[in-house]
Amino acid sequence: MKLLRRAALLWASAPLLATAASLAAAGAANAQTEAGATYTFDIPAKPLLSAFADYTRLTGVQILRPSAQRLTGRSRSVSGQLDADTALRRMLEGSGLVHSFSTPSAATLYPLNEPLAPVQLAGGATPLEEITVTGEGAEDAPSGAPGSFVVTASDIARKNPQDVKDLFGGEPGVQVGSSIPLSQKVYVRGIEETNLAVSIDGAAQNNKVFHHNATTYIDPGLLKQARVDPSVAPANAGFGALAGSIAYETKDVADLLGHDREGVGGVVKGTFNSNGGVFGTSVTGYGKQNGFEALGYLNWEKGGRYENGGDDKMRGTATDLLSGLGKLAYESAEGHRFEASYQRVLDDAIRPFRPNAGRVVRPLPDGATPEPPTRPFRLERQNAILHYSMISPEGWFDPKVVLAYGSTKVKVPTYPRDPDTGSFFYSYDSTGVTSTLNGRIENKFAFAFGSVTAGVDFRNDRADLRDRFDGADERMTNLGAYAQARLELFDRTRVSFGARGDRQWFRGSSDSDGAKKDHGGVSVNASGEYDLIADLLTAKAGYSHVWAGVPLAENFIINPAWDYAGGSGKDLNATTSDNYSAGLMVRRDGFTVEGSLFRTQIENARNAKFSNSYHPPYGEATVPGATWAPDLDTRGFELGVGYEWKTGFVRVKYAHIDVDIDGRRGDSDTGNYIATPVGDIITISAAHTFVDWNVTVGGDVEIAPTYRRTAINPETITPKKPRGDRYPAYPAYEIVNAFIEYRPRFKYETTLRLDVTNIFDENYSSRASYGSEFNNVTPLFEPGRAFLMTAQVKF
Repeated sequence: MKLLRRAALLWASAPLLATAASLAAAGAANAQTEAGATYTFDIPAKPLLSAFADYTRLTGVQILRPSAQRLTGRSRSVSGQLDADTALRRMLEGSGLVHSFSTPSAATLYPLNEPLAPVQLAGGATPLEEITVTGEGAEDAPSGAPGSFVVTASDIARKNPQDVKDLFGGEPGVQVGSSIPLSQKVYVRGIEETNLAVSIDGAAQNNKVFHHNATTYIDPGLLKQARVDPSVAPANAGFGALAGSIAYETKDVADLLGHDREGVGGVVKGTFNSNGGVFGTSVTGYGKQNGFEALGYLNWEKGGRYENGGDDKMRGTATDLLSGLGKLAYESAEGHRFEASYQRVLDDAIRPFRPNAGRVVRPLPDGATPEPPTRPFRLERQNAILHYSMISPEGWFDPKVVLAYGSTKVKVPTYPRDPDTGSFFYSYDSTGVTSTLNGRIENKFAFAFGSVTAGVDFRNDRADLRDRFDGADERMTNLGAYAQARLELFDRTRVSFGARGDRQWFRGSSDSDGAKKDHGGVSVNASGEYDLIADLLTAKAGYSHVWAGVPLAENFIINPAWDYAGGSGKDLNATTSDNYSAGLMVRRDGFTVEGSLFRTQIENARNAKFSNSYHPPYGEATVPGATWAPDLDTRGFELGVGYEWKTGFVRVKYAHIDVDIDGRRGDSDTGNYIATPVGDIITISAAHTFVDWNVTVGGDVEIAPTYRRTAINPETITPKKPRGDRYPAYPAYEIVNAFIEYRPRFKYETTLRLDVTNIFDENYSSRASYGSEFNNVTPLFEPGRAFLMTAQVKF
């Protein structure tokens, strides 16, 4: 049966890849213009605006762009005797932009995979001087270390993500556990996002509320991009970037209306998912006039339980989601921009007793009442952000100021166990709240050879358990100062390096010795790229050492009787990490081949337990639950190959990730709030747009082979068998998804789309989901085959 499924998988994938390959050849052939003339180019890599100015001076070709398009990033270096078309194509490699010559002396830019008709403007071309470079700047770009990437607005439009798992689809190094948005956690190279610096619109997040819940629960409909710097993060990514950073950016009015336009507009989007009968509707309204901007977004989804690939209705998987975003902004004529935004997400529904697992079976005395299979969960997240920046910076004055408050609140019924009968019974509701008040002030200093971003930031975080009997909290305040340089001091060389110093004041849940910490540390990072062969082969490498103080404990396990002094175990020490990565990338005429190696070592990765006399899983000395902080070691490699043409792409990626905790193979339970085993993940993605028909087709495949590097079951360790038995292997799965999208030429911009997910109805749980290796755990299986219909109108 397995062989038949794999044969079907190959049969389904072959036409898609074959079509992509044939269209690639056609696209490459059509890319050439008939200009004929050649020029001697010697334009180094630089910001796009500057590179385009050099290009136009040399060739006389004007660069045009649709009025709503925003240019980002840097060009690739171009040298040698080339025609105008080839040179411009090389300059744009990796920028997310492609071009088309409307006349021999005018080239129009448009986003990759979202082709637009060449712009013909009354009275002639839009001159180069009117191009505005906004959005992602050098200080917001990926670190340059191997593996860094951005999920762009074009990617989001193509993926049509319904949750965070869809958002990061096609990136094997980023896995998302659980099938319910309320309990989805992001793992970057196997490490949980609580060990990364996570931000939304520049505001730091503090969401370690309950280990069965999501860490950063966000509606992807809010987003214009998501940036991931695995392993090595820049100093301005924020405090606590032990294993990298994730930065989410929400939509602005300019992203919807156009940067240079005024007026009003709106977007209405409706979805229907056949698996569970889930209806979703989102409405967005926005406008801009005389420098004032306003945006409002509201999304609500409602539906029943879904069926897994085994045709079983999954308990606690109904949809009941409400989310929204509001923004007000003002831009003065001098370029000062002030923005206030508020985001809110509410999920209020019946969920599995542990939302990231289907069922956990505990041994009970005869006649005892077990835990209920489900219970109501209410999760509320909010973020309020004030932001100031300069849209038109002058000289060295390019400031940014952020002040934010965010919180996550989880309310859940508590079921204690009767000590006499062994039965579980409902007692009362408990509430966990994590909150953060944070901000930063920074300035970017621009030089001819790059930039330096320097600033200060602060965080005041709190983890609060509101419980009738065990209510307690932990708090911490951190002040930091940082500087990050991004320079091109030599030809074909790009470097990024920086440092930050932090001072943390930590306060535990009790008055025991060691419950208060006043300490500090220094973090450093360096990464760089060097073109071994110009416009062909690039080497990358990165390193960082990170000091993260004492992370707060999870709300629902905070114990007011904790002893922080360490006792027979180790004291509550600062968490630190060392990250290493190196790789090579080949890019030529749309082809990309890349590979990288990485390793992350975290010391004292805090994973507190409720007990005040906790016994680690493998028989080490008893420690207070507050201080148990194992060491983490993850390592692996990533490989990728792809080809992009004007209206499509095909990519194949492979990641291998091993996780060790305290010198032993990790498992998903010991790794709560630390890491989870991943093993091998292979992804295949492809899409192509038929421009004449305004139709885009595409699909993706995720393959997870059987992973046998499992941890020891500590319950099987005996004097006669000191090594114990291994947990069962992680099962293999292969998932195939496809979509077709049509944009009819109506008065208002209309998109009609059909997605078919899990085409072969595989019954599986994600490799990053909890409990796949335990015999007493039924993991939360993913949805079976589903048809998702989407209709959107923008006016």
